[in-house]
Amino acid sequence: MAGAAIVQGEDLGRWAWACRLGWDSLMSVQQWLLENVLGLTPTEEHERPVKRTQEGKWALNLRAARQYRAREGHLNVPRPHVEMVGDQPVKLGTFIDNARRRADKLTTQRHTDLNALDIRWTGTVSMSRLK
Repeated sequence: MAGAAIVQGEDLGRWAWACRLGWDSLMSVQQWLLENVLGLTPTEEHERPVKRTQEGKWALNLRAARQYRAREGHLNVPRPHVEMVGDQPVKLGTFIDNARRRADKLTTQRHTDLNALDIRWTGTVSMSRLK
């Protein structure tokens, strides 16, 4: 478990997990030591983290924004705020700030998604993107 064992500033859980994930890139002697001395084995396919697509990341961020909006009544989210969606931490403050800063680069659908939550856009939003 990451964060459970910190020794001389090193997170041993994170290190062990990284070793298990990168098993194939380790030298055979490193694999032998990890397996025979520490009892570690390579990660199984079902243990590996799922890589999210950009659409999947957007959907998760949008779900966090909806949750926050329902609870707080607004989307004036402080930049450091992290919203928990189930057991998944979402850096919602960063997401909202970045969406505002890059408003002119968002697709019409993404503008529509955020407008449905009554986002307060700072600065001007290119109206040509909304047509």
